[in-house]
Amino acid sequence: MQTVPRTCILCVILSLALSHGSFGAKTFAAGLAAMQADAGGETPHPCRGVQLFLDDYLIEKWENVIRQVNHPKRDPNIPNPLITGDEDRCFQPFFTVLKDSQTGRFRIWYGSWGDDQRQDRSHIGYMESLDGIHWLRPHQVLKDPATIQFGSEVLDEGPDYFDPEQRYKYGYWFDGGLRIAASPDGLSFKPLVDRIVLRHDHDINNISWDPIRKRYAAIISTYTTDPEWQGQRRVTKQSFSADLVSWEEPWYVLRPDKEKDDGITQFYAMSGFVTRGPLRIGMVKVLRDDLKADKPPLVEPGAYGIGFTALAWTRDGRHWSREPEVFFDRNPKPQTWDRAHAWIDEQLIVGQEIYLYYAGYKQGHKANRFRERQIGLVKMPLDRYVARKPLPGKTGRILTIPLPVEAARGLVVNADASKGTLRVQVRDDQGNVIEGLRFSDCANITGNGTGLPVLWADEKETKRKLAELKGSQIKLEFEMRDLSLFAFEFLESESAPGAIISRPGPP
Repeated sequence: MQTVPRTCILCVILSLALSHGSFGAKTFAAGLAAMQADAGGETPHPCRGVQLFLDDYLIEKWENVIRQVNHPKRDPNIPNPLITGDEDRCFQPFFTVLKDSQTGRFRIWYGSWGDDQRQDRSHIGYMESLDGIHWLRPHQVLKDPATIQFGSEVLDEGPDYFDPEQRYKYGYWFDGGLRIAASPDGLSFKPLVDRIVLRHDHDINNISWDPIRKRYAAIISTYTTDPEWQGQRRVTKQSFSADLVSWEEPWYVLRPDKEKDDGITQFYAMSGFVTRGPLRIGMVKVLRDDLKADKPPLVEPGAYGIGFTALAWTRDGRHWSREPEVFFDRNPKPQTWDRAHAWIDEQLIVGQEIYLYYAGYKQGHKANRFRERQIGLVKMPLDRYVARKPLPGKTGRILTIPLPVEAARGLVVNADASKGTLRVQVRDDQGNVIEGLRFSDCANITGNGTGLPVLWADEKETKRKLAELKGSQIKLEFEMRDLSLFAFEFLESESAPGAIISRPGPP
């Protein structure tokens, strides 16, 4: 097996390039240029919640395995666009979709244009849905809490929030920075404070709740110059707050990389956060104003700019790793509603799926913004952003870093083994295979599911053996043939597989 070095990402890329012949370094390098905070170390990894193979953090060694980004696919059965420019007055790529825990209804807040069609003013459009796909019309336009330029980021603090009158928070930009409003029901907002809470010079921002570190996070855009790139570009900063009013000095989290980003790459925003186990996962709006979706007559002569979505993640909340490969691209068919831009702005967990709501532009960045900026949906199975796959015709193996075991009653994997098989064995912290938890004791895992059970002998025996591991450190070893492996999770209760819920709470 090959060992993943913990101090030199370049070593990873070079060793992959040299050891796998026809499989080029690009296949493996995607996403491996993680910041040092995302590299594993000697401290045992806290193995609570679902564990995604998004990056190489969990992997100590591998053999005959590749990393592959799993791209969302457009579904012709979804009647996209769901929220339109003409009928629903959508004109911004910033919105929030939530599912109300009490009514079961889906709720969307989005940027709506007014009768005066001012390009520098926005209002809060609002709709509800029974299934997250078909929305109940006509839409509502909520009363502005104050003058809004852009912004439709809404947080639901939950029905048990300590101040019911401020259960919902709304973040927006006007006159130089982030402002916050609050509401008891998500329909009537008033300013939380009558001033800017976080200054920044570009008109895009969003707010979210980090449930791991129990604090609010703001992503803000700035339009600036730097020796690392030519001209002014939109880049992304982050800040933290305990109360949405006082914020830390922002720092860069997304900047162009002259080694891997072509042309005039800009980062318009990052949003749509979900928390899965120890990871926060976000969607990056990448802008290329130096390119065109098509040439006339397919688009108007003055139309320019394309946009696509990239994947990003963090393990410490502060330092973000960006996947260089496009995660969700614009529509390849000319003159479609999402031909120029496909910017994911919301991730919503619905059962064992992730709903990815995105903004689509037809012709270009600034083209016909009151009619051609609309909202659509793609879906994918939960947690399947990145797969680990064995080389064709080979048996692949992955050995994890040491994992502390608490009160585990079971182990499940997220895998598509419908055409192959998966087995798991357990090693102690010295690397010795534990008796009764060998490959030969493991039932072949087949099928396709986000929570396939791993069984040694039977369920009762598996529970007993895992219970004996409580308080110890172990390594999991996966043996793979003709399958895709996405994640694993130790189950600590009788509830279904899950993770930390990405829901705000009181400071």
